[in-house]
Amino acid sequence: MKDYMDSTAVGRALDSEVFANRKLIRPALNRNDRPRQEIAERRERSERPSPMNGGKKAPPPEQTHAENFYYQKQMQTKTPMVLVLQDGEEIHGVIEWYDKYCLKVNRTGSTNLLIYKPSIKYMYKESEAGQGK
Repeated sequence: MKDYMDSTAVGRALDSEVFANRKLIRPALNRNDRPRQEIAERRERSERPSPMNGGKKAPPPEQTHAENFYYQKQMQTKTPMVLVLQDGEEIHGVIEWYDKYCLKVNRTGSTNLLIYKPSIKYMYKESEAGQGK
């Protein structure tokens, strides 16, 4: 019976020595401690496409706002424009304002018009009228 107790005591002693010699490794939680280069590398890695997408790039955005930018520029400079409608009629004037569905065109010598965007075939600057033909 004495041998049984000694072997248990030795077994416990070995286990406690193994656990006593282990060190706990903790990650640095403060982001300011890391060098800036390492932070930049992590950002580059996170910007890579994820394997969930199959490594493909994300599709371009549906709305680029290029149309809005164009209208804003023409409104600010008060550029004389020619709007050609679906039926071939040409309207000469300056764009006063626009929204999602309409353009308001100021015309000299005649009434101002509110034009529904789907009825416009294309438009161009009046100064470019003779250049394209």
